[in-house]
Amino acid sequence: MNITEIKDLMAQFDQSSLREFSYKQGGEELQFSKNDSAFFSDQTKPLPPFVTAPTEPLIEEVAPKAASLELEAVLPSPDLADTNQGDVVESPLVGVAYLAAGPEKPAFVSVGETVKKGQTLLIIEAMKVMNEIPAPKDGVVTEILVENEEMVEFGKGLVRIK
Repeated sequence: MNITEIKDLMAQFDQSSLREFSYKQGGEELQFSKNDSAFFSDQTKPLPPFVTAPTEPLIEEVAPKAASLELEAVLPSPDLADTNQGDVVESPLVGVAYLAAGPEKPAFVSVGETVKKGQTLLIIEAMKVMNEIPAPKDGVVTEILVENEEMVEFGKGLVRIK
């Protein structure tokens, strides 16, 4: 199934009164749902940073400088703690995320920027319709969780606002 057929199915589903749709053929599977579901938000919770601290010196006698470099690479940066704070703005639909209005335009928001409720955070294109995703509250953008032109699913974390 190609992307045009998938987009056509999405448009037909969106205009129908169906609440859920599932399609399977061979190894391909599609599922659409208009139902609100709490389990999507559980998947977007950030995992705690993985840190390993050696209990013994790392071959200190042979390569003391190399051992200290390995420790620095494993320990998280102080800025990492700030990025995991705040509320995640989730995608309300399936589509392609755009962080700017055009290729030569500046991004709608950047990390560290203060946003107002209703301010456009990014755009999601679905069925050739550009859907602006507004900020749900005033705050500061602590993390942008998607890349420009990334395909996003319903419920995927887009931006974190503190």
